[in-house]
Amino acid sequence: MVGPENLGCLACGSSIHRFDQLPGEYVYLLGLYLGDGYLAAHPRGVYRLRISLDARHVNIANECCEAMRTVMPGSRVGRVRGRGNCLEIYSYSKAWPCLFPQHGAGRKHHRLIQLHEWQLRLVDDSPEPLLRGLIHSDGCRFQNTGRKGWSHPRYDFQNESADIRAIFCDACDRLGLRWTESGGNRIYVSRKADVAKLDEFVGPKT
Repeated sequence: MVGPENLGCLACGSSIHRFDQLPGEYVYLLGLYLGDGYLAAHPRGVYRLRISLDARHVNIANECCEAMRTVMPGSRVGRVRGRGNCLEIYSYSKAWPCLFPQHGAGRKHHRLIQLHEWQLRLVDDSPEPLLRGLIHSDGCRFQNTGRKGWSHPRYDFQNESADIRAIFCDACDRLGLRWTESGGNRIYVSRKADVAKLDEFVGPKT
């Protein structure tokens, strides 16, 4: 091994991982993975990256597929329709655990989830796609209403993992977005200026 940015990988067989040269789509895919992603082991060291989405949000599904193709261009991307509106986007590769070192046994909220230094540097450069991926998987934009008839848009992010909520809040902090906690596992972004900022790169799900 030769260092975190240029790692000769004995795990997946790749001669080198240029983590510092991953495309911006990787940070978006990281957000989707942290929200509703999973790596499933298959024979001969291959892993299946699975992202669960709502089939009604066609544009998000298409964006997820494109991100997988860009990050892992040599692997086919597929779709499987599940019960109700569940849609799984998937791709096979031996390298997925190297790109998502948060992979581990058990549910994410039952174990430690932290970004590695090379991931933090990518998020430092582009926190917007991480927030976009997190909200596309485990968040939404909705109208918050009051008894006196007022109505304002608000963003809601909900995840059972305190570590993943902290990653979301840290990305908000990097952009100067004010957030508040509610109900133990929910994060709101409510201030008009902050909602407008999120609207520039997230917006309603479609």
